[in-house]
Amino acid sequence: MVRAAALAQVGKGRGIGDGMELLSSLILIFISAALINNFVLHYFVGICPFLGVSRRVDTAFGMGLAVIFVITIASFLSWTFTYFILRPEAPIPVWVWRVVGGSPETTVDLSVLSYIMYIFVIASSVQFVEMYVRKFFQPLYDSFGVFLPLITTNCAILFACLEIMKHLQDPTRLWGLGEALTLAIGGGVGFTIAISLMAGIRAELDLCDVPRSLKGAGIALIVAGIMAMAFMGFTGVDRGVERAITALVGG
Repeated sequence: MVRAAALAQVGKGRGIGDGMELLSSLILIFISAALINNFVLHYFVGICPFLGVSRRVDTAFGMGLAVIFVITIASFLSWTFTYFILRPEAPIPVWVWRVVGGSPETTVDLSVLSYIMYIFVIASSVQFVEMYVRKFFQPLYDSFGVFLPLITTNCAILFACLEIMKHLQDPTRLWGLGEALTLAIGGGVGFTIAISLMAGIRAELDLCDVPRSLKGAGIALIVAGIMAMAFMGFTGVDRGVERAITALVGG
């Protein structure tokens, strides 16, 4: 009985340790996607809506929320399709291959279809968001104009899907749904922060004497470059957070 209780206590300790390790991983993924490796200011993806819908803070914030919703839905569906169908040795195509009499030694890999699947998923998600916004938030829909359908071509969302696919290639280190959704939400929050900051700065620039040759996209790109350098100041935050969590768990 004493030994069983000791083993149960050890198992409980391992469970708590595994849970804290997962929590630490999720926090680091979120901070990295939102601040350190901001999709817009680090990888420079999603520039089209970033520049096109950053003239007013309320419109920019609404676009950010729409992107968070779309990128979360698209990432959930992309992880599901990739994990069960598209990745090498995914369970569903392997099962089908065995049923039709295929050789067990053959590696089943449908990852070549990833781009097609991801574009279909993103387009479907954007269509759903567009219908919802047009139905319940008509003024916001009118302010978005053509840029709401252009979320379909927002490469930040496709970038998130491809990042998820990259972490589903190694069978020994597969990302779970929690990591995928954390990356998506963190990337969406980072996009919202960047576009809202840009909208606030551009609102102030309207009151400034900007040279005619730099008005519009020119000064916006210069500001975006300065913001990207400013966000480089977050480099190393993840290591500090990781040490803090490690110390907390150790304590």
